[in-house]
Amino acid sequence: MKIVVTGAAGFIGANIIAGLNARGIDDIIAVDDLTNGDKFHNLADLQIADYIDADDFYDLFAEAAFGDVEAVFHEGACSDTMETDGKYMMDNNYTLSCELFEACQAQEARLIYASSAATYGGSDTFREFPEFEKPLNVYGYSKLLFDQKLRRELGPRFENAATQVAGFRYFNVYGPREQHKGRMASVAFHQFNQFRAEGKVKLFGEYGGYGPGGQMRDFVYIDDVVAVNLWFLDHPDARGIFNLGTGKAQPFNDVALAVVNTLRQQQGDAPLSLEEAAYGSLIDYIDFPPALVGKYQSYTQADLTALRAVGCNLTFADVQTGVSAYMHVLAKAA
Repeated sequence: MKIVVTGAAGFIGANIIAGLNARGIDDIIAVDDLTNGDKFHNLADLQIADYIDADDFYDLFAEAAFGDVEAVFHEGACSDTMETDGKYMMDNNYTLSCELFEACQAQEARLIYASSAATYGGSDTFREFPEFEKPLNVYGYSKLLFDQKLRRELGPRFENAATQVAGFRYFNVYGPREQHKGRMASVAFHQFNQFRAEGKVKLFGEYGGYGPGGQMRDFVYIDDVVAVNLWFLDHPDARGIFNLGTGKAQPFNDVALAVVNTLRQQQGDAPLSLEEAAYGSLIDYIDFPPALVGKYQSYTQADLTALRAVGCNLTFADVQTGVSAYMHVLAKAA
């Protein structure tokens, strides 16, 4: 089974390769742009058959240069929600995805790709239907436009595709192999480093009708994201656009408290309540950044109806479980 993974040295792409390797699959073509050379760390412990630069891959793939490819996991994109260069964003996230889709259909290679919960943006309903899609930034729009193109060409559930096409609207993913993402790394990653450096973690204060640290997101652990991607690899008849989160929103305070208590436990200290952590200044609430006003989702929660309807009944880790596991991984690597 030959597999292509774009964005292979990125967060989700590298973890998908690790998941494939765990199954004994290593006939993998890794595609990425290693201008940021530090990303090589995400591939160094993995087994792949070849590496192709992203500038070269798409034209070569369209020419069927790689032979019989079973599936493409398309994770390559510009995922910086603060990026304002719309031309760059559309070239990377829309145009290249369209070209890849056409090539996959022509070669009967399955396409499993990354959409985003940013497609919902200003909506308060997170279901995979056009009336709920209201992106707040050009990143969200670039992802939505590709979803819309596929719906027009393949039908609302991609039922007219020559072979499997499935897109995942990732919610707030966190976990190992995200260290290269800078400001776009998860809150849990940043808080691990904050606690080690300063003995406290930072959260946004009051905003959007929510109290300090009270904004709520659907935080999903990377291991669960990989499990869903591989479930679809095992079920080629499952197709369409699917939310990929836990289905349960939790406040940022839960993340912060899980970080603090797990790291305190590693030091031999007793766990604290949220009130105790805040009173003891272990959680530092900072003013909400003006640059994010009007561009920030204060609440997200994946509706998993569509995912469950196709038979994917995997259980997802809650914040307390996933963040604790992640802190142990980070601490071991530090």
